Amino acid sequence: MAGANTLTFTEDNFEQQVLQSEGPVLVDFWAEWCAPCKALGPVIDQLADDYQGKVKVGKLDTEANQNVAIKYGISSIPTVILFHRGEIKEKLVGLRPKKDYAAVLADLAE
Repeated sequence: MAGANTLTFTEDNFEQQVLQSEGPVLVDFWAEWCAPCKALGPVIDQLADDYQGKVKVGKLDTEANQNVAIKYGISSIPTVILFHRGEIKEKLVGLRPKKDYAAVLADLAE
């Protein structure tokens, strides 16, 4: 269950919500069966709350949206990608502490 400020990205809305966004967008590529992904979930929700109005933060289920996962070469989850104006600015693979994600957001969230 995503937090109140955590968006859900899909193949249908990825182009508009992520690639065409003027501001930065943090996308958590995850799957229901992935234990580290579940552990990361609350961190993603906290980041969505912390950066509300500055950064779009959301999750993309790689099982339900395989075409997007394939397009971005997601071979290990969780993978978190920071997009800005349609370009990949940072890619973090594996479960990391919140401070790592916050650090990549700090510059773009101003």
